[in-house]
Amino acid sequence: MSDPTPAIRLLGQAAVEHWSGPSDVVTVEIELEPGSPGSAPHRRPGPVFAYLLEGELLYELEGKPEQVIRAGEAFWEPGGEVIHYQAANHLSDRRTVLVAVMVRAPGQEMTVPVAAGELAARAHLRHPRPAG
Repeated sequence: MSDPTPAIRLLGQAAVEHWSGPSDVVTVEIELEPGSPGSAPHRRPGPVFAYLLEGELLYELEGKPEQVIRAGEAFWEPGGEVIHYQAANHLSDRRTVLVAVMVRAPGQEMTVPVAAGELAARAHLRHPRPAG
């Protein structure tokens, strides 16, 4: 007889600070076509937890180096003032798909664009980019 207890594997965890009050929790699937640069620099109003189902994601948050996240890996971003610079499909020959769970105050948009002037003013906070 097999064990009826489900197998649970921790994919990631994060300490979320400064979040209180009513919240909407939204789960979305995001599909990026081959080579897609993803969305323009933006912020999220609250934390985001994500899991890559397929492909590879070139991911960059303010103050952190670019990283490649691969299928089967989880990641998170704190939301708030941190700029999300990129979440691009790192592959030119196949799609990248992820599931994201986003927390926000009721009625807020999931993505808040960052204007060019603010990007320039905060450029010193961006991690140095790889040469190339």
